[in-house]
Amino acid sequence: MMFIDPHAHMISRTTDDYEAMAASGIVAVIEPAFWVGQPRTHVGTYIDYLSAIIGFERFRAGQFGIRHYCTVGLNSKEANNEALAEDVMEILPRFALKEGVVAIGEIGYDEQTELEDKYFRLQLELAKELELPVMIHTPHRDKKRGTSRSMDVCEEHGMDPSKIIVDHNNEETVREVLDRGYWAAFSIYPSTKMGNARMVEILAEYGAERIMVDSACDWGISEPLGVAKTAKLALERGIPQDQVEMVCYKNALMAYGQSGQMHEDDWLNPTAIDQRTMYEGNSILRGGREPMVQETAVKRNANELIIE
Repeated sequence: MMFIDPHAHMISRTTDDYEAMAASGIVAVIEPAFWVGQPRTHVGTYIDYLSAIIGFERFRAGQFGIRHYCTVGLNSKEANNEALAEDVMEILPRFALKEGVVAIGEIGYDEQTELEDKYFRLQLELAKELELPVMIHTPHRDKKRGTSRSMDVCEEHGMDPSKIIVDHNNEETVREVLDRGYWAAFSIYPSTKMGNARMVEILAEYGAERIMVDSACDWGISEPLGVAKTAKLALERGIPQDQVEMVCYKNALMAYGQSGQMHEDDWLNPTAIDQRTMYEGNSILRGGREPMVQETAVKRNANELIIE
């Protein structure tokens, strides 16, 4: 068993995090486009940001043997800046067609405003046109109503629930999400939202079908090893290994693999790591550090169990 972290904002993390994630068994990450803390005021900053998660971040992850994918979208907070939102919608289709883009996301509601609703619907239509999965951000406030509303809107637009990943679930939302046929993702945080122990209780109650675990690690207090640590605790508490494998690996591959951009062979038969390589003249190395150079790529076994 290996791990996929299907929601990790790695542009906010350090190379130490990539090293630790690789050591814990993470073989692939999905980086959703998201809110960066300070409001963006010009579409050019969005263009540079999306270019970075599609380009340099993909390179940086590969320097540690991790396959990097991303999702692109206008986040719900910045949907409330109508001028910016209109400009982002103009450039979004060209990024959605780039290599390694596995979904439109993360999109949905924050304060559940009219503008958030408008741009959520427009992006659902874009995903439908491009036949891409969708990653939904459920609101932190009034979460239950916002989650139900998100699914209602998806159904109004004729979206296939099997291509919709509803993220940031909790005990109040999981039953409805699963009953309506959607994927239910859970973000594991070290002290707030959904912790490891709460997640294990949910697995014990609901099983593993259409459930996935992610770290949602970002620029705030968060845990890049959330997936691996949850897997370890789940096994210790008697969750069957095949179910742990589903929620920490297989379900993410199945859901986002519908994009046609994500394949297990990408990390089972990787290219050799050579940290002497550069991306547009830039290296991850500093201070004369010796680069890691593999003579041949290390092939992985899909049946391995790697938990640090």
